[in-house]
Amino acid sequence: MVSLMADAVRPTLAASAAVFRGPLVLLAQRGYAPGKGLWSLPGGRVEPGETLAEAAAREVREEVAVEAEIIGLAAALDFISHDADGTLTSHFVVAAHAALWRAGEPVLSDEAVAVGWFHPDEVASLATTHGLADVVQRAARLLAAEGAAAEGAAEGGAEGRPQALAHAPS
Repeated sequence: MVSLMADAVRPTLAASAAVFRGPLVLLAQRGYAPGKGLWSLPGGRVEPGETLAEAAAREVREEVAVEAEIIGLAAALDFISHDADGTLTSHFVVAAHAALWRAGEPVLSDEAVAVGWFHPDEVASLATTHGLADVVQRAARLLAAEGAAAEGAAEGGAEGRPQALAHAPS
């Protein structure tokens, strides 16, 4: 049962992007709650006047300093949290996009305390936000259907795999 305090919590609209560089997807380890320490897609809140795709591209740029071309919507997810008493504490609605890397090397920040390029099959073995492996697979399928995967391959084959970065939160 949801507590009456749930009325004080409103859903927050957010956008993220599964940015592919060749066969690899960019993940960031979250520096803040919810999901602190978990691997996830770069993303955040949609600002007034932004489209979902604009917000996803901006968040990737702000969070990890990578330029990405948004190709399409891969999934929509609800992240709903309750405290120990069952009171609703947060509700995020996240529009996850498929995207291609265009420029920039990922950097670390307070929001992204580690970043790395991963093969989609590796994601399920990581400590991630809920449903991440499925979202990455959906994004990969969307890119393949759009014929976009090969286009982003110029910089990121398995032999030239970009290196992961990590640092401890300050």
